[in-house]
Amino acid sequence: MKKRYALTNVHVINGDLNRKLQKNMTILINEQGNIQQIEKEQSTTIPNDYEIINLSGKYVMPGLINAHVHLFSDGKPYHVSLSEGILDFAYNHLLNTKLGRKILKKRMKRNALTALHSGVTTMRSVGEFFYTDVELRDEIIAEKFIGPNLLVSGYFLSVTGGHGAPYLAHVGDSPWEARKNVRLNVRSGVDLIKICVTGGVTDAKQIGEAGRLQMTVDEVSAICDEAHKIGLRVAAHVESTEGVRIALKGGVDTIEHGAEMDDEIISLFKCNPNSLDGYTSLIPTLQAAYPSAILDASLSKVNDVVKENSKLVYDSMLLGVKQAIRHDINMGIGTDSAMPFVTHYDLWRELDHYIRQTSLDTKDIIDLVTRSNSEILGINESTGTLDIGKNADLLVLEKNPLDSIEAISGVNMVMVKGDLIKSPSIPNISEVDDILNSVWKAQNSTNETSF
Repeated sequence: MKKRYALTNVHVINGDLNRKLQKNMTILINEQGNIQQIEKEQSTTIPNDYEIINLSGKYVMPGLINAHVHLFSDGKPYHVSLSEGILDFAYNHLLNTKLGRKILKKRMKRNALTALHSGVTTMRSVGEFFYTDVELRDEIIAEKFIGPNLLVSGYFLSVTGGHGAPYLAHVGDSPWEARKNVRLNVRSGVDLIKICVTGGVTDAKQIGEAGRLQMTVDEVSAICDEAHKIGLRVAAHVESTEGVRIALKGGVDTIEHGAEMDDEIISLFKCNPNSLDGYTSLIPTLQAAYPSAILDASLSKVNDVVKENSKLVYDSMLLGVKQAIRHDINMGIGTDSAMPFVTHYDLWRELDHYIRQTSLDTKDIIDLVTRSNSEILGINESTGTLDIGKNADLLVLEKNPLDSIEAISGVNMVMVKGDLIKSPSIPNISEVDDILNSVWKAQNSTNETSF
């Protein structure tokens, strides 16, 4: 049985951009870890068995939802263009051993807890090794430790030589092989299917390879049909316009990363009869490409191929984001945490990037990273907004994020499903923070609004 809490003297940001800030409120949280009541402080009678926490005018908002993460790494810069021989040795003789898997699981758990302590109460993990993400999700559900809500995809589905193959992906080169790989993931207990329709930046060998088509529309259609018949959503890694088109025609539910659109693509996003819900949503990851594209190689530790591919992907992705906003395409927020310079505690940087580069304001951004993300992931009945009956997934802030989105970096308390973390602790990575903070300060001093 969980403790009962009364959070008093708080200013409530519901998460839904259509609802106003509510001042001087009390939130009651019951023993099931659900929100029981949200009322004006003077109108609330607090039962005797509730622990009262006077928050002295602090701001309470829904827990953040990161719709695109990987838990296997923490965001430290690394050299991503390793030879096949080195990768093969590292995978078979280091990672894929009893000790290697134990270390991997420990790291993934640490990264999930880092995210939670930064205010991310829900994470969608879109590609991990050995179904370790499934294990962690199940341990959290069994209350073996207090962790974030996890939605997990297990292995990528890719093609021979495709993004993530062969170490991070099940490989298939026909519609029936693709169906078999969906079934393997389903049998292992995943919540969604993640596919790689195009190449990616991290394992591209040539400039332009990151967005190169790898899956066919028939393969994508087979995957979506197999997943949709049991109600699972399909997320598609895509980094080119033609890749987006193929993924949409195949019926995917979310486009991860994205690219510049044309009229056909815009129409398919808004009305996609082959998707689970009849439309497809966009989950960009701007911060994943931005640092590698703009930083000097001495800081980013990437080669010319990665740098140029990052710039190509970022430019096209940002154009796609602006088109999505202009044409009212359903959109959420993800960071691609684990990539170089994308830690599990700096979701606020992704939000800040949108404010700098698009027409969205703080209220729009908070809506995207809470309510909109919950709807895209199909979990809006239980989380995403502060409403009676939903999970008590929330964070407490010293400052108002509606005034400045950077306020989200100053989390005072975090609650997930009614479990309260009174003193969040984040193991910062100074080598990443120092570089990104210098870029952020330079942007502030020049009022940068474009790449």
